[in-house]
Amino acid sequence: MKRQRRKFTGVEKVAILRKHLVEHVAVSELCGDLGVQPTQFYAWQKQFFENGAAAFERKGKPRVDKTEEKVAALEAKVQRKNEVLSELMEEHVALKKELGEL
Repeated sequence: MKRQRRKFTGVEKVAILRKHLVEHVAVSELCGDLGVQPTQFYAWQKQFFENGAAAFERKGKPRVDKTEEKVAALEAKVQRKNEVLSELMEEHVALKKELGEL
């Protein structure tokens, strides 16, 4: 007769790994009690360590990249320069008209 496959939730897997890593319970003892193969336990451990950085990532507002900030600042500076240049050109044309050069 086939045994039914038992599915562990993520919380259960973390609790099992914690018993081994923090409480120093032997892998063979954990696997024997839970009815899982040691290879399965080590696969969970590998997955846990590979994805552990996700626990420390911010979930709020994403940080704006420094280059994006710099580009935005430079675009604002160019916009302001173009506005000043436009004003100066208008004044130049007005003076030329006033002096009769146009």
